[in-house]
Amino acid sequence: MALRFRSLNFYREVKNLPGHVRQRVKQAITGLADDPYPSGSKALDLSDHEHDVWQLKIDKWRVVYVITEADNIIDVLAVRKRPPYDYGDLKKLLVDIP
Repeated sequence: MALRFRSLNFYREVKNLPGHVRQRVKQAITGLADDPYPSGSKALDLSDHEHDVWQLKIDKWRVVYVITEADNIIDVLAVRKRPPYDYGDLKKLLVDIP
């Protein structure tokens, strides 16, 4: 599958991650192209959105992404720390997904 990054701030988010997490997040995102459902991933329950929204857990961090099987594309939306991240900005992140 092809990876697509939906936020201009995404690269800045990854760059600002703690060093011990940054490489793990980069490797995990790269690995999504080969396996969009790796160990540690979980579908988010969003009945009001037509696409499959997933999270990948890496320590206290979450990579949020959308899988569009028909187009063979993975849209990587964000990397957030949890807690305190509560997915409150998820609808905003999903606005531009076709």
